[in-house]
Amino acid sequence: MMPVWFSLSLKFLFIGFVAVSVGLWLGATAGWAVACLGLALLHAVHVYQLARLQRWLQSPKVEYLPDPWGAWGEVFAGIYRALRYEARKHDAVDKELELFTQAAQALPDGIAMLDSGDQLLWCNDTAAAHLGLQTGRDYGLRLTNIVRVPRLAAFLQSASPEETLDYRPAHNAGQLLSFKAIPFSDGRKLLVSFDITKIERADTTRRDFIANVSHELRTPLTVIHGFLEHMSDAPVMPAEQARRHIALMVQQSDRMLKLVDDLLMLSRLEGGDSPQREERVDIAVLLQGLAEDTRALSAGRHTIELTVDDGAAITGSTDELRSAFGNLASNAVRYTPQGGTVALQWRIDEQHRGLFSVRDTGIGIAAEHIPRLTERFYRVDRGRSRETGGTGLGLAIVKHVLLRHQATLEIQSEPGEGSEFRIVFPPWRSVLEAPLAQADAA
Repeated sequence: MMPVWFSLSLKFLFIGFVAVSVGLWLGATAGWAVACLGLALLHAVHVYQLARLQRWLQSPKVEYLPDPWGAWGEVFAGIYRALRYEARKHDAVDKELELFTQAAQALPDGIAMLDSGDQLLWCNDTAAAHLGLQTGRDYGLRLTNIVRVPRLAAFLQSASPEETLDYRPAHNAGQLLSFKAIPFSDGRKLLVSFDITKIERADTTRRDFIANVSHELRTPLTVIHGFLEHMSDAPVMPAEQARRHIALMVQQSDRMLKLVDDLLMLSRLEGGDSPQREERVDIAVLLQGLAEDTRALSAGRHTIELTVDDGAAITGSTDELRSAFGNLASNAVRYTPQGGTVALQWRIDEQHRGLFSVRDTGIGIAAEHIPRLTERFYRVDRGRSRETGGTGLGLAIVKHVLLRHQATLEIQSEPGEGSEFRIVFPPWRSVLEAPLAQADAA
């Protein structure tokens, strides 16, 4: 297009040419009159276009551009192009900011942005939940005035990434948080909050596990050590007394051996995600052997019942399943008074899932204990458990065996009404008898 200065120069030259021509033809007065009229008209046009530009700039719309003419068309077009460019840049920045915000919201940790005066500029939803903030309403407020965290002001003042501040929020006492303050541009800070509740629980579980193992091993060792010390102080003692002492030491050493065996098995189970050896497990044979072992443990004090569907078989580890089933059966015997019944059952339900259940008429379990039964060394009645010879690891072993077989444990119990422990196997493990039978025949 024609440059603005050149367009305006042509217009002035044209007015001058017309004015001179009229002056030569009609006289100087007429020439000056034409010149003044032409300049006034040109000025009016520019004032009009300038007014349009001013109105448009007060509320510019990229999708609407006034339709000027002449030199002003180039001016409007230039401004329009600049606005379009700025609008595209603004949209790109908005998209980047939205992407950043979505990424920050997706983080599992809390992020709060503070200015140099520790006033809240922005936070994600996780930080709002950790600190009890209301996004939007609390923006611009000093964080230490709206969050009552001990030592928070001094912690923010130091703002060292190497330091952490642990805090248990009043609105969620079961949660433990850890904060880090990271300084960045112009005194601003990022306050990052981590939920370390699971880490704390894992550490507590580890400490409890070590304490429980030490206690469980110390008790029989104390008994054995006491008898050995007594026998060494009295080398000559009645044979009957010596046999009684030796029998008790054997009993306690068996208890320690059982505990060590369970610990080793639990360690092996926790070290893998699937059974070591996948094989066809004949459930009927497995449960018949289990029923005999259960009767031997009961020593005639209980009625042991066994029900197995015909042709029952699944894939898995025979040794691991025998251990899991055996722990459930032995628990039923230990917690069922003399004269009670322990019923072992295997069946295939309507969804083609394999179900193994152990029902007893024992003392039952209160509802608040059921979610924690599979924890290592968790006991409903610690004294009774030791009397019955349990190690406290049986149901933990069951849990890990079932995890490796993609099975689940369901527990139903009422105090004084007995209990039922039911293992549910996925259909793809339990509904494999026909193909396996054909393979065996081949």
